[in-house]
This record gives sequence, structure tokens and C-alpha cells, in this order.
Amino acid sequence: MGFRPTVECEIEYIELPSEKGNPVPSVRAICTECGHETESFGEGRASIKRCLALMNEECPGGHNNFYVEEGDDE
Repeated sequence: MGFRPTVECEIEYIELPSEKGNPVPSVRAICTECGHETESFGEGRASIKRCLALMNEECPGGHNNFYVEEGDDE
């Protein structure tokens, strides 16, 4: 599989519109390398992890990085 560089992402707590237009507490991850953004409904750890996984899938540069929350020492 090889080495996967670790890239930090800034996490923002936001509101996204639901299908009915009502605001839903959500999160946004922003890549500190290129500025690409992903969003997920919910504000829990699972929503943050989903954003970070999506970041790898959607990387505009086609990189296979390991994305983590900025400042996360896990």
C-alpha cells in the first residue's frame, strides 16, 4: 500500500439546509494544502470522520492522503 502523507484539515461548525430548507447543524472540513472543502450533516465525531474520508475520495489533485483534524493528536 505504501506511505500515505498526513494532511490536516480545518473543521468548521456550520448549518446546512435540509431538503425542506430548515437549517441542520453540520460540519465542513477544509484542506490546509489546497483549500478543497467537504461537508456532512451532524456535528459529532462520525460527521467529522465522514468529511475527512470524503476529502480523500474527492481530492482534486488525485492524491491518496490521510486527512486528520487540525491539531488532532490521535
